[in-house]
Amino acid sequence: MSALPKPPGRRVAILAVDVVSPFELSVACEVFAIDRTQQGIPAWDAVVCGAADGVTGASIRTSAGFSLQTPYGLDRVETADLVVLPSWPGRIARPAEPILAALRRAADRGAWLISFCTGAFALGHAGLLDGRRATTHWMYAEEFRQTFPAVRLDPDVLYVVDGPVLTSAGTAAAIDLSLHVVRLMDGPEVANAIARRMVVPPHRDGGQAQFVEHPMPPDEGRPLTDLLDWMAGHLDQELSVEELAARVHMSARTFARRFRGETGATPHHWLTGQRVLHAQRLLETTNFGVDRIAAECGLGSAATLRHHFAGRVGISPQRYRERFRCRPAPAA
Repeated sequence: MSALPKPPGRRVAILAVDVVSPFELSVACEVFAIDRTQQGIPAWDAVVCGAADGVTGASIRTSAGFSLQTPYGLDRVETADLVVLPSWPGRIARPAEPILAALRRAADRGAWLISFCTGAFALGHAGLLDGRRATTHWMYAEEFRQTFPAVRLDPDVLYVVDGPVLTSAGTAAAIDLSLHVVRLMDGPEVANAIARRMVVPPHRDGGQAQFVEHPMPPDEGRPLTDLLDWMAGHLDQELSVEELAARVHMSARTFARRFRGETGATPHHWLTGQRVLHAQRLLETTNFGVDRIAAECGLGSAATLRHHFAGRVGISPQRYRERFRCRPAPAA
């Protein structure tokens, strides 16, 4: 993933088209439209923009049977720095030309375009995903591939960031992508604070699988849940699959299969994500050098840290520290 420049401002247009999904719409409102400045969280200038068949100001129906009204229309999309498409109910039905034109103009001026679930279809119709990597809900993957063969669809992940175009799978993945956007703009501490207010996990890596076989631990105890807590507290140690499997009294093969089934990620992938997150926190809050941070996070060397950090965050550890450390750090 290449470095992603920030948008020029914090104006957000949440585009509600006719028969919009109320859940995905509410995710965008919850993350971007609530004023949390009293808690020290930076505010966004976010509004819901209505566009029914390209006509602004019309009543917008939802897929849950009720309607909504908003005084804002496509004119707010024209000045937005982030444009969020919660859903596109028609999927293969082409959006009205005023909507497509507004999306293209937003992309041309450098705005970020964010889609949840079927919202990726709207971006696809606008031609903004051609040649890019993207995702959508796994249920609609084949339909998406047939409709947009020029898009490099990855239906197995929670969300994808490809330059200023960001796409997610359905439902809860919309929360993951929204918090990831906050993390890119304001850093992990702000994203974690919002997650705590929403009572959701602070971070699920975008490469995690959409579908997990056993999202809840089995009734006969919580061996993997307890192990995850232990792993997070011992990131500075070398943790092999064999050692982890022994801690929960499983064979390495059974453990690897069970771990993937319950978390959607391999043990290595999950650990790497947690180590990069820990590195982000240390870069924000300490003056530790990159070598020490690599050791504290269990990544071994500065070179290994830089490799995984750039792959996960999109910039180097040094650039991340310059961008996100907003207060004096304690001495090492």
